[in-house]
Amino acid sequence: MSHLIVQQLTKTVGDKTLFQNIEFTLYEGERAGLIGINGTGKSTLLSIIEGSMDADHMLMDHPNKYRIAYLAQDPQFTADDTVLQAVFSSDSPLIQLNRDYEDALAQLMTDAENETKQQKLFQLQQRMDEENAWDINALAKSALTKLGITMFDQTMATLSGGQKKRVALAKVLIEPADLYLLDEPTNHLDADSTAWLQEAVTRLKGAVIFITHDRYFLDEVATHIYELADQTLYRHVGNYGDYLEARAERIEREASSQQKLQNRYRSELKWVRRGAKARTTKQKARLQRFDTLKDQVTHQTDDDHLDMNLATTRLGRKVLEGEHVRKQFDDRVIIADFSFLLKQGDRIGIIGANGAGKSTLLKMLAGEIDSDGGEVFAGSTVKRAHFKQELPKMNEQARMIEYIREASNAITDANGESYSAAQMLERFLFPLHVHGTIIGKLSGGERKRLYLLRLLMEQPNVLLLDEPTNDLDIETLGVLEDFIEHFPGVVITISHDRFFLDRIASQLWYVKDGEVTSYMMRYTEFLTAIKEQEVEAEKSEKIKPLPEKKKVQKKKLSFSEQKEWETIAADLDTAERLIAEIEQDMASSGSDFTKLQELQQRLDEQNERYEYLIERWSYLEEIVSG
Repeated sequence: MSHLIVQQLTKTVGDKTLFQNIEFTLYEGERAGLIGINGTGKSTLLSIIEGSMDADHMLMDHPNKYRIAYLAQDPQFTADDTVLQAVFSSDSPLIQLNRDYEDALAQLMTDAENETKQQKLFQLQQRMDEENAWDINALAKSALTKLGITMFDQTMATLSGGQKKRVALAKVLIEPADLYLLDEPTNHLDADSTAWLQEAVTRLKGAVIFITHDRYFLDEVATHIYELADQTLYRHVGNYGDYLEARAERIEREASSQQKLQNRYRSELKWVRRGAKARTTKQKARLQRFDTLKDQVTHQTDDDHLDMNLATTRLGRKVLEGEHVRKQFDDRVIIADFSFLLKQGDRIGIIGANGAGKSTLLKMLAGEIDSDGGEVFAGSTVKRAHFKQELPKMNEQARMIEYIREASNAITDANGESYSAAQMLERFLFPLHVHGTIIGKLSGGERKRLYLLRLLMEQPNVLLLDEPTNDLDIETLGVLEDFIEHFPGVVITISHDRFFLDRIASQLWYVKDGEVTSYMMRYTEFLTAIKEQEVEAEKSEKIKPLPEKKKVQKKKLSFSEQKEWETIAADLDTAERLIAEIEQDMASSGSDFTKLQELQQRLDEQNERYEYLIERWSYLEEIVSG
């Protein structure tokens, strides 16, 4: 079995030590999700392993002829290459054979009567047959299509940054390799492409190390979690849910000052559990019991905690209103006819395939471009902040604290309490000792986090977010989600991040073929409904419209449900304790098979009761929280 052993790896950039004497071993078939705050060196670590960057010191061992396929965060291609030439640009012999074949085919297309070119193509076809290279050819074209790239003869110079990233991803996935290094592979992918990638990565024969902010993807794909923190690499066996549980236990053992992280992980895991309902009972039980484990932790006051319920300018009854809004570019209709009315507290997720017109719609809401028909009205008190995919130009020589103070030196919460720029930098995971760092030394993810904070420091009451999760680390996403949960204004966001949308969006605007359709449902519910609709369409060969979920009046607990709610927490504690006692009895029963059989029956009964109580708790909790 092939392996990669890394020992004593140390890397310093300038005066900052990213990691010191870290080590790990990765075997064939293992898939390690690499996580950590932006700036801890995740991309640097992949570059060192791949060989494009040197370490200060490292011992690395692997078998001879060990091939590494690398997806960089910002891949580079020859501008004049076509999409197919770019995909077949690896030095692998089989990949090179496919490129030669595609080049010969393209040349013959321009001069079909040329006998020399005909003979060359014939010889390459024979080699393709002899070396069984057709599978790679078909896989490459299938991968490109699944990733939304269908014009194989386009030159790379004509593609957008997101399209180039998807071509690079296809290039890596078709390479025969022992180790795949993937830096943010889910960026710029819609839901269908992400689902396909999820399956593709799990089918890879080699080992995989991947960086991603997509927590559902991380939970489904990872067999290990590697966490970079404090110049150290922590290794956890299992997926993201297992990591959260292990991390919480580690935090509990370390120090009570880490309580704010425990709270964030408990909140985050609640959403992981919602996304894991269809998974195995074993995994679901582990994720669900994490909440109980978290509740057992002693709560202490965190002096560094900042109330995220910030003050904003009061909004009127109407925030943004659109009447028959229309937009098109040349002959292509982006938005055909869309009317809407946004009210205070609305949380909208804009979804749809890449290129459907989501960013165009958001720019119209921001007042940055005009509609071609209809009109967008903004209330007199509306103060908008537009977070764009492309960062604005920053002064490379400015220090972080100066950059934030240009927007505001302090912000105020709903109770009138003021928080300084320095305090908010700490809240957004920039420790006090780095506030004087010049922007030119920050990583791409750190710059994006800083830009996001600057917008929020202006205390807008309408947030317009265009793919805010791209390149942000999971810790920062937790901070952003906490902020949005307490934000009193309106939030409209474009995102393909299922976890992020599930947590913050209660209404969806689905953009497709010039139409914008509104759905009152969570994103994963929408995806499930779409899949069910597709299955039905295949059966009837007729696509039926997706029914809109209507808002229901807020429920109240009945008298019996109120009594149940008062005791259900204690019932869950009792069930947990009984399960633990039975498992302990089983462990000490040795080879007494009769007793083991009795205990197993009792354990099954208690697990069934525990599952029932969890379902009841979830149902009642939703009613109580509204």
